[in-house]
Amino acid sequence: MAFGDYQLEIYLQGLSGIVPTMPMAYADWEAKAEAAMPPSVYSYVAGGAGDERTQRVNRTAFDQWGLMPRMFVGAKERDLTVELFGLRLPSPVFMAPIGVIGICAQDGHGDLATAKAAARTGVPMVVSTLTEDPLEDVAAEFGDTPGFFQLYTPTDKDLAASLVQRAEAAGYKGIIVTLDTWIPGWRPRDLSTSNFPQLRGRCLANYFSDPVFRAGLSQPPEENLQGAVLHWVSLFGNPLTWDDLPWLRSLTKLPLIVKGICHPDDARRAKDGGVDGIYCSNHGGRQANGGIPAIDCLPAVVEAADGMPVLFDSGIRSGADIVKALALGATAVGIGRPYAYGLALGGVDGVVHVLRSLLAEADLIMAVDGYPTRKDLTPEALRRVE
Repeated sequence: MAFGDYQLEIYLQGLSGIVPTMPMAYADWEAKAEAAMPPSVYSYVAGGAGDERTQRVNRTAFDQWGLMPRMFVGAKERDLTVELFGLRLPSPVFMAPIGVIGICAQDGHGDLATAKAAARTGVPMVVSTLTEDPLEDVAAEFGDTPGFFQLYTPTDKDLAASLVQRAEAAGYKGIIVTLDTWIPGWRPRDLSTSNFPQLRGRCLANYFSDPVFRAGLSQPPEENLQGAVLHWVSLFGNPLTWDDLPWLRSLTKLPLIVKGICHPDDARRAKDGGVDGIYCSNHGGRQANGGIPAIDCLPAVVEAADGMPVLFDSGIRSGADIVKALALGATAVGIGRPYAYGLALGGVDGVVHVLRSLLAEADLIMAVDGYPTRKDLTPEALRRVE
């Protein structure tokens, strides 16, 4: 079944008087999610760094590109499959790591719900180090869909090794090391409410369940939450240097992907250092304001990666954005805030709806504009829009 068939499914249900209970576009997902989520959680997800200019230009930069239609192509069938780290995926889309996705769900188990949505859609989930449920429990919900583990590298190397080993044992298919979040960025929305969920003990299940972390506590988290949180504060945030890359590489035989790469020189050096993939991202504008739109960094990073897989996120809000990122060279495209809002609105079903909607739009754009396969989407397919 083509991803675009989701629209036919909706129209046919309409003949029986069934209309969608979920909105169909990003602006409505966000608006309804704001009403459904606690204000502190919504502001944490929706907000960015500083005056949020980087977050805004991440989005508007996509508007500077247009896809050139090609006719007489006969794109009746589209092939969006992608080979990634030895895995064959049904689409070039994945769910980017969101450190508070656990508390975006009404029941407080958003990590599990997102994993169940991955199982239903075939869209891989990248599980954050910061979860409400242990990484093993999340992986148990993946079904046949592969999952990846995102590591916020702690200062304790034994704890880092333990987290990676647990991810390997749980069946994760790759380790994604985030480089741009060893210290929180300046986020006025969260500062105005003094809201930092982890300092309240939220989304720390992977630490609290880790034997190395627990060994450093005088009392277990169940008896002294504040003490466990303070211990976490002392360990979170390792300002990694290039000298640390060989150690990171030694932690696992799984594919190693480094996240936050925007400069082509960094992509080249990471490749020379033995990583298996580059993840071009500016953290959705959440970490540093005053930056360059991530999509503008992508082409040079792809060139520098020289055939190595390049994952991308930051600013993806629609199927059109997915198509443009693929045309600019992304191997796979990460969805962030959209699925968080879907989760808040409808749990597993909400995430599935958002993913199917984004994939349907991307698929239908490729059909209408005459690009039958993902490989047909090249930079030559795009034009600058003034």
